[in-house]
Amino acid sequence: MKTDIEIAQEAVMEPIGKVAEKLGISADDLEFYGKYKAKLSEEFMASVQDRPDGKLILVTAINPTPAGEGKTTTSVGLGEAFGKLGKKAVIALREPSLGPCFGIKGGAAGGGYAQVVPMEDLNLHFTGDFHAITSANNLCAALLDNHIQQGNELGIDTRQVVWKRCLDMNDRVLRNIVVGLGAKADGTVREDHFVITVATEIMAVLCLAESMEDLKNRLARMVVAYTFDGKPVTAQDIGAVGSMAALLKDAIKPNLIQTLEHTPALVHGGPFANIAHGCNSVRATKTALKLADYVITEAGFGADLGAEKFFDIKCRQAGLKPDAVVLVATVRALKYNGGVPKTELGTENLDALAKGIVNLEKHIENLQKYDVPVVVTLNSFLTDTEQEISFVKRFCEERGCEFAISQVWEKGGEGGIALAQKVLKTLEEKESRFHVLYEDSLSLTEKIETVAREIYGADGVVYSPAAKKQLAKLAELGFSGLPVCMAKTQYSLSDNPALLGRPEHFEISVREAYVSAGAGFVVVLTGAVMTMPGLPKSPAAFRIDVNEDGKITGLF
Repeated sequence: MKTDIEIAQEAVMEPIGKVAEKLGISADDLEFYGKYKAKLSEEFMASVQDRPDGKLILVTAINPTPAGEGKTTTSVGLGEAFGKLGKKAVIALREPSLGPCFGIKGGAAGGGYAQVVPMEDLNLHFTGDFHAITSANNLCAALLDNHIQQGNELGIDTRQVVWKRCLDMNDRVLRNIVVGLGAKADGTVREDHFVITVATEIMAVLCLAESMEDLKNRLARMVVAYTFDGKPVTAQDIGAVGSMAALLKDAIKPNLIQTLEHTPALVHGGPFANIAHGCNSVRATKTALKLADYVITEAGFGADLGAEKFFDIKCRQAGLKPDAVVLVATVRALKYNGGVPKTELGTENLDALAKGIVNLEKHIENLQKYDVPVVVTLNSFLTDTEQEISFVKRFCEERGCEFAISQVWEKGGEGGIALAQKVLKTLEEKESRFHVLYEDSLSLTEKIETVAREIYGADGVVYSPAAKKQLAKLAELGFSGLPVCMAKTQYSLSDNPALLGRPEHFEISVREAYVSAGAGFVVVLTGAVMTMPGLPKSPAAFRIDVNEDGKITGLF
């Protein structure tokens, strides 16, 4: 069986200008990055704003397991299937982070015959967006420390510097560091920290900004430190806004590539969903809606993280109204949630399936709370049995969801036609009455507890003493009206990754809270979730190589 990278490398890609023509985009509307990648020009994006919007379809999933769910694969295959049915569709995805590519998860281009290409470019440097974000973030950090070194006119308390440096790599030793060692000219000695680039506020800002003006306004509001008397210091206060925006002037433009079947894909931005808001850029999504009748987008990890943040942060801020949701599961993952070891998932086990399907049940219930029609799809594996498939189908239909099998990994768009038809049927027969989960007027703790109880199924929330103080301070500073961005493990509905299925009688532990004022939300850290991941004992980097002809192997 061919690997994903072998399938991608054997693909015959169309020049990106030809792909763009399908959407009425001329060569003059593109900024080319070689033959197969391009950015949309600002002039073109401005020219389509008066067009009507197409239908917005969100793809999400159950909680991820080692068995795999295939959310991006399904998103890509669904877009290809719409093309097979003669529908005008665009796929809007996030860009992959280098951290997972060289860590354990791998890339994020889809899989099998439902991939976006060029796969190697996308999973590595792509068009340089993440490098620009990393540079802008670290420029802000350098300007902040320079301000302190050059007399500290603003009276910044070096014990309350909250801006962290970043790197788009899993590097645990940088989580907690000391800077400024050496001579007096080397700066002020203080504790500092690194986060992965996809967890930075600048990544969130770029993905939520709707224009360069909006980007600069958001950059200006970012809180980087506090003064000795507790007042926030912003990026604007230290003179960082213009230079950061200059570094981001190209990164703010959406990227256009293609699937293996030449369906257009806008791939732009990439905040993690477990520690950030988990959605591609507002600009890419809104532009896609002007270019096609159907836009398929996705949100990271399970629906308890990605979909909740897509609805309560992205849609709230951008005024988006999703028309349908596709919820991805696999028989294997449901049996894993039912207690079956990974080595035994290929054997029929209806008892374990019945036990583990409660995870899918909770996600269906959660999505229905937003009053958006739900289609459940099973990403097909050869080991799935008719009895297992029938059990899941009946379970979903009893809960008011359409159901379809997806075979896009094996068959590309052809394998997604049944799913596409169910999505089209849902769009025709059921109206989305989308609304957010909570109102802006609730307090921060009320918002946290609403998500914990309604989405995670928790009995309540326990706050550390530090978190209590931080939330009180944020309320005092006027940030209560912002939504919350919950940082939580992706592996469980709870904040304990070991609790599979549908946990009951648990509490969510909040250990820290801070404001991302530019992004427009308050980040709430729960459990032991890390904003700078580490590498596993045997990282994917060990298996990645390139030969003398420049052909990459081992990337997946």
